[in-house]
Amino acid sequence: MNSKVKGVLQILLVAALIAAFVFVAYVGIGKGHRGKATNIRLGLDLQGGVSVTYQAKKENPTKQEMSDTIYKMQKRVQDFSTEAAVYQEGDNRITIDIPGVSNAAEILEKLGSAGSLQFILYSNLKDKDGNANPADGDEVTFNEDDVEMDGSTIKDAVATAQTKSETGAKENVVQVTFNGKGTKKFAKLTAAHVNEQLAIVYDGKLVSAPNIQSAIEGGECTISGGADFKDMENVRNLASTLRIGALPLELENIHDNLVEATLGSEALKSSLIAGLIGFVLVILFMIIMYRVPGVAASIALVFYITAELLILNGLNVTLTLPGIAGIILSIGMAVDANCIIFTRIREELATGKTVTSSIQNGFSKALSAIIDGNITTLIAAFVLFLRGSGTVKGFATTLAIGIILSMFTALLVTRWLMNAFAALGVTDVKFYGVQKERKTINFMGHWKKYVIISGAVVVICLAGLGINASKGSVLNYSLDFVGGTSISVSLDENTNITDEMKKDAETIVKDKTGLNGEISTSDDKGVKKITVRTTQLTDEQAEEVRAALAEKFGVTGENVASETISGSVSSEMRTDAIVATIIAAVCMLIYIWIRFRKFATGASAVLALVHDIIVVFTVYVVGSSLIQVGSTFIACMLTIVGYSINDTIVVFDRIRENRKKASSRTDLKEIINKSITETLSRSINTSVTTFIMVFVLALLGVSSVRQFAIPLIVGIISGCYSSICVASPLWYLLSGKGEKAAKSVSYAKKSKKK
Repeated sequence: MNSKVKGVLQILLVAALIAAFVFVAYVGIGKGHRGKATNIRLGLDLQGGVSVTYQAKKENPTKQEMSDTIYKMQKRVQDFSTEAAVYQEGDNRITIDIPGVSNAAEILEKLGSAGSLQFILYSNLKDKDGNANPADGDEVTFNEDDVEMDGSTIKDAVATAQTKSETGAKENVVQVTFNGKGTKKFAKLTAAHVNEQLAIVYDGKLVSAPNIQSAIEGGECTISGGADFKDMENVRNLASTLRIGALPLELENIHDNLVEATLGSEALKSSLIAGLIGFVLVILFMIIMYRVPGVAASIALVFYITAELLILNGLNVTLTLPGIAGIILSIGMAVDANCIIFTRIREELATGKTVTSSIQNGFSKALSAIIDGNITTLIAAFVLFLRGSGTVKGFATTLAIGIILSMFTALLVTRWLMNAFAALGVTDVKFYGVQKERKTINFMGHWKKYVIISGAVVVICLAGLGINASKGSVLNYSLDFVGGTSISVSLDENTNITDEMKKDAETIVKDKTGLNGEISTSDDKGVKKITVRTTQLTDEQAEEVRAALAEKFGVTGENVASETISGSVSSEMRTDAIVATIIAAVCMLIYIWIRFRKFATGASAVLALVHDIIVVFTVYVVGSSLIQVGSTFIACMLTIVGYSINDTIVVFDRIRENRKKASSRTDLKEIINKSITETLSRSINTSVTTFIMVFVLALLGVSSVRQFAIPLIVGIISGCYSSICVASPLWYLLSGKGEKAAKSVSYAKKSKKK
């Protein structure tokens, strides 16, 4: 095929794909408009959702029982959304806010009624009239001593279909997994009662009584058989019953209601405008810096964005405002692979090669840096998804999607377009640019200065923590972390709640307490509510606010209620995030160690990563009066983990390449200086494009987005600095070369004196 024809076809194919993606994202497919961007599930902060409140049946539940129940609820509602929030209200109530849904009845049905669950030998059961052999669904009586196991022994229960080994036919089953305690109890129980029926009793009613066919020691069992199992819906209900029955406390639903978006449409609108402006600026920057390759990268970015919208839609990912900010940030990060490739192409052109040959060699030589950098970040995303919960799991999902898609667009779409332009005759070197000869900068000669700078940041961080601690709290924790007070005003069902009314409620809280409030509205079966949540108020402050709200909205004191609420980010979730990050760092260290065949390489990359986390943490410490530590704090720190390690790997990859080319006598210090200098333009350009996206967010975004963007700006700058001034010197020192060089210099000085 003629090369020009092939080039035209390649461009047309990419254009057709983008057009198809845009059409689906804008219009959708079929009657349900599947794939349409407006169908993407939004979080509670942007779209609202359902709020369900449970109350413990136990009169005075302990803090530990409430904490354990909240954590298990958090794990359970992740089936609906990773961004669902679970928190405690008062002493014995638990509220679940599930974004992106509008049918409270459907959610309650899927969650199940939060009652008690027991496993009892069927022979020990009687119906309510005292008769033996009760049927499924009957109310039953039994002695407490007959309870063999309860719901606390269950880890999970899943409804599925499997193939029977004897007949090959499909059957519906419930796969039950027990925790450590349950595994031992169940093994002992089943071994002692083979061929007997084990009844599952839920909320005093017989749910099912499957037969024990053999001793089960692996901590997993399958419930199957019976007429009810022919209907998959019944199987799902049983699985739901087992899961909800595993809660430490027996709960009852006291009310459920629809809640309005906490931030409103303006927050979404301003973020999308910021994203569009940032995207246009990034495209202009890429075209100005890289010319024709910049045009190819810009087209590939359009492909990237439209494809990401479809994938998010297809996977039912729930997007909160920080999530949208993270995706906008990923647009800047997606440019990274292109910057690596284009720098390589310019270097090839500088050696006198043709444009076509330079394109092929540029992609080939950039491949290892792109793959290593992205695989390291993917490892982090994979571990965070498996070990994390809530926001962490949601972040890991969007991170993984962004990484895989950006690799695809850079290595395939951009390459196709570059080859197509070359085939169409765009082969003049001036359209691509030639890498000018660069004088090697002596970065390694200033490593002690870098130590002083980084050390100063650590000192500032520690001093800030001390000063903040003396004022009462080391960090400015948001409601997500420490909870606070929730005050609700109940209004008549005919009341139309306006933005002005919400503003009035917010102003009252600010005037009476000096604190900012988080405003939301809800409809609880006809009762309209305005709810203000703020950090913990004293009894006197709460009373003042209640009185002022009652007067403002013309209601009695009975219509204004206040409750103490817990943070939606539980201590277990924070522990999950920390453990997941540590495991991810260890896995990244091992991967880098294997790929670069030196432990020092992996160790220095991870230490540079820790350096960047400390720098960003310092922003939260020093700016505690302006920046709160909330759910976005976790997302911000995790973003830095992915961004920083990718930046460092690119520099390390060039050091590895140059070491292979150099003679055995070449000092490692010279190789490192040369490698950093060669990758410097890429490091700066990638940081600039990412900086543009985040800076526009900080400039135009609402307060919550700004609190996410400002620390990220510092993290981007720190990531660029650490890959150049921290990671590489650490590699040099940890590899032992630094010590040898120091001895050599010392010996040379002594010899000179003689």
